[in-house]
Amino acid sequence: MIKEELKKIVCDVIDKNVDKIKNLAAAIENEPELGFKEIKTSKKVCDFFKELNISYESNLAITGVKGKLKDSSDGPNVAILGELDAVITFDSDKADKLTGAAHTCGHNLQVASMLGAALGLKLSNIENDLCGNVSFMAVPAEEYIEISYRKKLKEEGKLHFLSGKQELIYRGAFDDVDIAMMVHSLKNSPEPIVALGDSSNGFVGKTVQYMGKAAHAAEAPHEGVNALNAAMLGMMGINALRESFRDEDSIRVHPIITKGGDTVNSVPSDVRMETYVRAKSVEAIKSTNEKVDRALLGGGFAMGAQTIIDTIPGHMPLISSSLLNNIFKENAEMLLPEDKVINAGHFAASTDMGDVSNLIPSIHPFIGGVSGALHTKDFKVEDFNAAVILPAKLMAMTVIDLLYKDAVEGKYLMSSYTPTFKSKEEYIKFLEARFERKVQ
Repeated sequence: MIKEELKKIVCDVIDKNVDKIKNLAAAIENEPELGFKEIKTSKKVCDFFKELNISYESNLAITGVKGKLKDSSDGPNVAILGELDAVITFDSDKADKLTGAAHTCGHNLQVASMLGAALGLKLSNIENDLCGNVSFMAVPAEEYIEISYRKKLKEEGKLHFLSGKQELIYRGAFDDVDIAMMVHSLKNSPEPIVALGDSSNGFVGKTVQYMGKAAHAAEAPHEGVNALNAAMLGMMGINALRESFRDEDSIRVHPIITKGGDTVNSVPSDVRMETYVRAKSVEAIKSTNEKVDRALLGGGFAMGAQTIIDTIPGHMPLISSSLLNNIFKENAEMLLPEDKVINAGHFAASTDMGDVSNLIPSIHPFIGGVSGALHTKDFKVEDFNAAVILPAKLMAMTVIDLLYKDAVEGKYLMSSYTPTFKSKEEYIKFLEARFERKVQ
């Protein structure tokens, strides 16, 4: 059977099951869960795999699930990913009232697209026409939030790294994966569109604690050491540094205060902050991180407060495979007008798909069908077919391209790729070196 016929069969199967895929996306949206807590969402994925008769592993990196099109095969293994977690958006009308979790980043749409592709490839019975395998991976904790909770999991030995895909890499879930892809909603794009990204920022995370001395804020402020003022000076120092950030490095530093003191009538003695240091390259992240540390330490020094800075590895910069992007683009142009398939270039946000892309050829296209900005209450699905069904078809079609006729395209893609790290062990060693504590 020729390749185009295989693609049509798969797309027809997906079209016949739109309601099933839509119900799944809605069910996930109605029970949003935060990273490494996605118990209900993970079960929904497992149940979907059971219904498709796809064998799977669960409880990977706590809540991850990995299904396979075939139990065993020769040839490349292509992974299609979807992210399980929600993000905190308390003012969303779909938010969990207790946790603030809401799918305002569209991860429920990602999972539905991944499972839509799985449905199309499995129920079309074309697996014997493909030289290789497909892994369908529901991955936890892409949103880098609730850092204190994740650090506690690490202290308990339940995590090694604080991000889902990093932890899956560490635990070996990607050891048999040769090529990876996933999609992400494109903000303020209600119509069908595909935007192929080239790269993204990476980042390191930081928690900061200023320890001062409590005193009565009205009667004896001179006897205290104001940790809040130390934090404010630290942030002013960061702001003063901004003119030294090069435009081409796409640097972003955005601290928040997570604890500002205990009572208004006491000099704040324990103040805490979190921030990211983002940039387009590892080198820019490292140099900017040093500048930020100097500013934060300077705030504590000026006030006489103790400063504790814990730096933790965030996400690696995304490096998309241009060859894989081109295959995806050709498929998109089969289903959309040419002007609706665009190049997104570099985006300043971050994703732990960046970590995967530094080890194996990977892509992270953006998909329309939604309105509103990401991570806000205004995020809304406008066109379900554009947001979920279209990318499900495109990922399945791309798999067919990669694994058709002895997987010629897939093997060429793999042979043409130069990883950032020579091995998983080198990558893990690099990330582990990003854990650092400074105390002054």
